[in-house]
Amino acid sequence: MLEPQRTVSELKALRQLTGDDNGAQRVAFTEKWVAARDFLKARLAQLPVEVHTDPAGNLWATLKGDSERELLIGGHLDSVPNGGWLDGCLNVLAGLEVLRRLNTQYSGKPPVTVRLVDWADEEGARFGRSLYGSSAASGHFDVAQMAKLHDRDGVSLADALKQVGVTLEDAPQAQAELKNAAAYLELHIEQGPVLEGMGLPLGAVLGTVGVERHTITFHGQAAHAGSTPMNVRRDAFLAAGRFGQEIYTIAERHGGVCTIGSVKTLPGIVTSVVETCEITLDQRHLNAEKLAAMWQDAQDAATRLAEEGGCTVSFGYLWNIEPILFNSDLIDACEAAILEVTPTAHRLPSGPLHDAAEVARAGIPTEMLFVQSLRGISHNKIEDTLEEHIELCVVALDKLTDRAIGWIGEERT
Repeated sequence: MLEPQRTVSELKALRQLTGDDNGAQRVAFTEKWVAARDFLKARLAQLPVEVHTDPAGNLWATLKGDSERELLIGGHLDSVPNGGWLDGCLNVLAGLEVLRRLNTQYSGKPPVTVRLVDWADEEGARFGRSLYGSSAASGHFDVAQMAKLHDRDGVSLADALKQVGVTLEDAPQAQAELKNAAAYLELHIEQGPVLEGMGLPLGAVLGTVGVERHTITFHGQAAHAGSTPMNVRRDAFLAAGRFGQEIYTIAERHGGVCTIGSVKTLPGIVTSVVETCEITLDQRHLNAEKLAAMWQDAQDAATRLAEEGGCTVSFGYLWNIEPILFNSDLIDACEAAILEVTPTAHRLPSGPLHDAAEVARAGIPTEMLFVQSLRGISHNKIEDTLEEHIELCVVALDKLTDRAIGWIGEERT
């Protein structure tokens, strides 16, 4: 029998174990993260599941079924520093509750094999590379690039992994975990204000948006702050500031989002006009063509504004990922599951990235279920969701699981 209130209690217990007054502290490969893993393992030990850690450090719990075809339910226990009590771990503990129900209903052997996965280092908070564990499993993983990563204390990713029994060079072997996967489900808090604004507890996710990340550097002329008239300055910061306004027009024009997340200036002293101003630009859209158009518009605007200010501009590549659309049948199944527990369903894209994107990139039919976030806030100690909505999303995930199991059976025949 499903007990959604048990998930709420376990979430609170995990918060007590791994959080403090500043929020969640389950940063990947730290003591608190290991404690969270042990918390999960202790509960899995009460079920007839096979538990193991793959070569990348992802934790798997497998409930063998009549079929070797597998339904995966995923999440991540790691958090950002001073994070929220639900981001990632809700997915895992709700999946645990679904495993319990399946075990009871089918006497330990459901129609298909069902596997719960806790992906390692989804957040990328420590080493700056999100989706570490799921990208290893999906095959989008460059060991040489990963070997260059260090945290703020100078600890390498490879050394951090060694501390938890994982060898970085072996991580790509995690691809073997997906060989029998027929579908993947992931529950997550929305981390945005859409569902709350509509007064809805749950939503079916269309996919994760594509992301383009670049540096844009405006080059001007350093000059004395006291003796240089305003009308003859070649102020790189002025060009960057005008561009900061322009990205809102670009985002509105295409229906996406654009963010300048950091600004660096040189020479960086109070008595000099800025000679060099480097900014980072993050652009996101669910439509690949519109995302490309947004980046082109950004380059055109930066070039124009630089020229108007007597400056030049250069562009640098940081990272990108294409939009990932989820499986249409599973989106329909998710909407139907939501309508079993609440009168209205809504379909929406995910602005943040999730492990589900990497699984979908591996060619596995994928769907996500969102539950409302209060105030739309996440990655913050005030992150919250109504307890009644948490219980509702556990029920909806359970019903989606049944529908996915049925869909896998239909696909097989």
